[in-house]
Amino acid sequence: MTQRKHFKPLLYLRATLFWLGFAPSTILFAVFGPLTLPLSWHGRYRIMSQWTRFNVWWLGVTCGLKYAVKGREHLTGEAGILLCKHQSTWETLALQRFIPPEVYVLKRELMRIPFFGWGMAVMEPIAIDRSAGRRALEQLIEQGRDRLERGLWVVTFPEGTRVAPGQKGRYKQGGAVLAARTGRPVVPVAHNAGIYWPRHSYIKYPGTVRVEIGPPIETRGREPEAILKDAQDWIESRQRELDAVERP
Repeated sequence: MTQRKHFKPLLYLRATLFWLGFAPSTILFAVFGPLTLPLSWHGRYRIMSQWTRFNVWWLGVTCGLKYAVKGREHLTGEAGILLCKHQSTWETLALQRFIPPEVYVLKRELMRIPFFGWGMAVMEPIAIDRSAGRRALEQLIEQGRDRLERGLWVVTFPEGTRVAPGQKGRYKQGGAVLAARTGRPVVPVAHNAGIYWPRHSYIKYPGTVRVEIGPPIETRGREPEAILKDAQDWIESRQRELDAVERP
């Protein structure tokens, strides 16, 4: 990955403008969210997803950060498990714009973040206590099966934490185990958001995040290790090309 020089004060200003829109919109939706609880899940989703719609649009307006998606046709079948590369905050915000109705598998600690966690709770994510060991995996399987049977995709970040472009974290088996137990397909996703919105970075660089959605991976009658290896191999093979692009 190569980079060009940018005028840093302007990038800081643009990032500040983004946060000045992000923060109040988060508070607004978090306060309003509980009022949607009498609605069906899909009713709540239609309303609460406007937060994502606004902030992805506002990110483009303020920071010049857009995205392009390849492989949407792989999401037209039954609800499955999405295994996504984790480089940035961007994918936790933007996936909802092009993935069918979904829930995230996330750390339970995130639910304690004021406003953000409150808004997330309305959408019934699978909040895992990672210190619970075997019980955490059982929770993922139990709640994941429930969400899949309701027609909702389950989104996981198998590396568990953000990794810089060009690097690979250790892939964890939770999503693959859920797929093996339910027979639902696994769909791998690669992207290079970390080039434009690096982890721990206040600045967001202008450009176009490239997202590639892979073909569904068959899971029926297979072991989680084999499922995970297929997903990991596909993601990392695409990352080599995606991470090699030059940031404008």
